[in-house]
Amino acid sequence: MNDAASLSPQALAEACAKAMWEDDNATRHLGMEIVSVAPGEAVIAMTITDAMTNGHGTCHGGYIFTLADSAFAFACNTYNQRTVAQHCSVTYIAPAFKGDRLTATAREQSRRGRGGIYDIRITNQEGEHVAEFRGHSRTVKGTHLPEQG
Repeated sequence: MNDAASLSPQALAEACAKAMWEDDNATRHLGMEIVSVAPGEAVIAMTITDAMTNGHGTCHGGYIFTLADSAFAFACNTYNQRTVAQHCSVTYIAPAFKGDRLTATAREQSRRGRGGIYDIRITNQEGEHVAEFRGHSRTVKGTHLPEQG
């Protein structure tokens, strides 16, 4: 395997996502799928199951938050620096229902020093806006890939 320094930005983002995916039990076991990843960006999708619905017959907000948080995590970890959430907030706009296919599209808004800001838009299979999530990231010690071979 090539070391991280020899990879293009896109190849680095993909390699970091692959390394994270292998250890991300929560994202995988909830049936999420990585649609795409690029430097500072990630798109992740998930179909709402019966087990994800609440007493109102809609998707529990925690699952929508988790989908957005996973997209956030994959977007901010595309530079081979271990990065974690420092602060997150979500605004629910419309309900999601069993069988809906939700897509979380994460885009970097700012990245300076050890901090970053990412906006994540969650839509359903009809393209309807379900929620908006903002995450503030913080880099910590460590990398996903070897920096030198």
